[in-house]
Amino acid sequence: MAPEDRRAALIAATLPLLREYGTAVSTRQIAEAAGVAEGTIFGVFPDKASLLRAALMSAFDPQPAVDALAAIGTQVELRARLLAAVTKLRTGMSANANLIAAPKELMTDDAEFRERMFGGRQRIAAALAALMEPDRDRLRRSPEATAHLLLMLIAVRVHRGFGQGGDLGDMDDAEIVSVLLDGLLVRPSPDPSTESPS
Repeated sequence: MAPEDRRAALIAATLPLLREYGTAVSTRQIAEAAGVAEGTIFGVFPDKASLLRAALMSAFDPQPAVDALAAIGTQVELRARLLAAVTKLRTGMSANANLIAAPKELMTDDAEFRERMFGGRQRIAAALAALMEPDRDRLRRSPEATAHLLLMLIAVRVHRGFGQGGDLGDMDDAEIVSVLLDGLLVRPSPDPSTESPS
């Protein structure tokens, strides 16, 4: 197997273990999952931390999300497009939710990781905005701003309100889209001009 293929295989085997066990995962577990001898890992990576860093970077690679959003296309109605987008993005964010704390332990250069994370979010937001672009005239805000609002709503759902309490963590995908497009009013307020005087 070519070195790059072996590297990719080790990262692929490590990622689910990193999600399950965090940084406590052992190189023995990784080797077993990859179907290789433990020493093989160190022929590709200088140490365990390097492999975990590579797996972490792979987990937060925005390209799969960008591709999934592009595959939705703009032929269907806006609400259906956004529901498909929320489902795909929430699934990906949920899979990586417990990895958010890992960079503190793994990343020797936190600034580089933050820059990659920011760049990744920007790429995903741009792909979301492209999904909304045909409906720009129907939106109160630009597709770009709306994309960032949608990402915030998904993040609040995935991270259960970021520990702030409340019941935002139980929103399903359809409610996230509804809150974005319809707001929080269950029904419109009565028009004061049509109310009879008491």
